[in-house]
Amino acid sequence: MKRVTTREITQIVGGQPWGGVEAVVENVSTDSRAIPENCLFIPLVGEHSDGHDYINKAMKAGAVAALFSRTPPVFWPQTYIEVKDTLLALKDLAKWHRDQFDIPVTAVTGSAGKTTTKEMIAAVLGRRLRTHRTAGNYNNHIGVPLTLLAMPEDAQAAVIEAGMDHFGEIRYLGEMIRPTTAIITNIGDSHIDNLGSREGILQAKSEIFESLQPGGTVILNGDDPLLRTLTLPFPIVYCGSGADCAYRFSEVEDRNIAGVDCTLTTPQGSCRLHIPAPGVHMAYAAAIAAAVGEQQGLTLEEIAQGVAAYAPTGRRMRTVALSGNRTLLDDCYNATPQSLAAALEILSKSEKTVAVLGDMFGLGDFTAQAHREAGALARRLGIGTIIAIGERARDLSGDHWFATVEEALPRLAALTAEEGTVILVKASHAMGFERISAALAGET
Repeated sequence: MKRVTTREITQIVGGQPWGGVEAVVENVSTDSRAIPENCLFIPLVGEHSDGHDYINKAMKAGAVAALFSRTPPVFWPQTYIEVKDTLLALKDLAKWHRDQFDIPVTAVTGSAGKTTTKEMIAAVLGRRLRTHRTAGNYNNHIGVPLTLLAMPEDAQAAVIEAGMDHFGEIRYLGEMIRPTTAIITNIGDSHIDNLGSREGILQAKSEIFESLQPGGTVILNGDDPLLRTLTLPFPIVYCGSGADCAYRFSEVEDRNIAGVDCTLTTPQGSCRLHIPAPGVHMAYAAAIAAAVGEQQGLTLEEIAQGVAAYAPTGRRMRTVALSGNRTLLDDCYNATPQSLAAALEILSKSEKTVAVLGDMFGLGDFTAQAHREAGALARRLGIGTIIAIGERARDLSGDHWFATVEEALPRLAALTAEEGTVILVKASHAMGFERISAALAGET
């Protein structure tokens, strides 16, 4: 982050200084176990822990200052700043830091594909610009401000992911991000239990437009019918397969786990893209990234190079070669009905297939139906073996069912051992399916 003094921080967060000497801050941490040089420690209060209990530990680890709102500090001579709410102070500091940069800032939200699209945009912009981006899916009320505070002084562009599961959360994040470009990847069923309907999800996602800067641009999935209903006081750029999309992909060639090739047509012209990740749906991320790239001055050649350089982050359709000519499709980071359908489509392109599927969360009254439909889709696509894990996953009507990951692990090696098999592993993050992927890949 940009250098700032503790005196300036006190003014930014509306705090009250407690002793110590003025210090220069160049980093912020909310984790007492990770205190970099010239660090301000911000203790956050969670459901199960209170960061104030670790202030002294952070100071002994080298923090030059700390905020606090509950427990008075006892470790001197560092500077302490009292605030009413440390989380809101983190937000205020992030807003201040964002305002120090006169660069294009792209915000990405949506029901599915946020992280993939963010990474694709960063891969494209990175061909020309020093691009700061959200690490992984660090996209909540803590991750977003820390991402903004980590923006280096030489950044030329930023891509920030924004997630939510309740009304008001995107608004809260947008007040910090203050994007110059706002993107919604799609509207699906994720968090429908909290938001009531897809229309409610659209309303919650649309909060990002409230903080879009004057002269800003909106980029939307042009094939999403709900997104097509939006009327906004900003230019809207549609990306998709439709003839009226400004960024349109066509002549799609599915190379299965080797990736996807397609022709991309933009206002600059046309080019052939190779997307080194499986799934035809990846063409949407590429088209959106192209729209952002052209907006920020990149050529079609640079865009094609950036798309080809894309690499998935975390456990998102990670391809792992296993013994016996088998392949693991490790897509266990999260699952929605839409992303699961896309993953099953990819899996179905192979001859010998096993789907290890688990519970999808956040679907409310739609839960049972969504799991039944996923199981039916897997059958229609000809998936060879369906292994279901979890109480909700009972409705998948799999060939094998296990109540928990622990119960399933001893059996999975035998059930996935046939030579040449392609194995998909996918569930909501809370199911902990990374343990399954690690076991199959021999990473444990």
